[in-house]
Amino acid sequence: MQIEKRLAELGITLPPVPNAAGNYVHAVRTGNLLYLAGKGPGPGATGKVGRDVTVEEAYKHARDVGLVLIAVIKDAIGDLDKVTRIVKVLGMVNAMPEFGDQPKVINGCSDLFVEVFGDKGRHARSAVGMGSLPGQITVEIEAIIEVA
Repeated sequence: MQIEKRLAELGITLPPVPNAAGNYVHAVRTGNLLYLAGKGPGPGATGKVGRDVTVEEAYKHARDVGLVLIAVIKDAIGDLDKVTRIVKVLGMVNAMPEFGDQPKVINGCSDLFVEVFGDKGRHARSAVGMGSLPGQITVEIEAIIEVA
């Protein structure tokens, strides 16, 4: 229960896992890898980063998505202490074509993973800009997790 204890120390309460918005599942485990479907921030986190939304606001949105991803991990494997490594994160930012700070936005999720999981939270990552995202959300993030 070390990760649960760490969440409590950080004052973090995980959000509920949202309903799937289609014919897919939130997580698929194959062997020791858990593939997480892309998730977005909560209501109101919409618009183009660099026009409607600041980098700082989008960073918070990415952090919120990280919380949802952790909730999905817990739902899928039951015990967050079974996470042995956050392997890969793909962060997509709904941004203006000239926007170039996608990494600063997705740091919201990456920083959270390191706060919660320590060195096991350090991961490979891509942070890319998109012309649009579902519902005009600001960020969508998916991840690959190694589990015991």
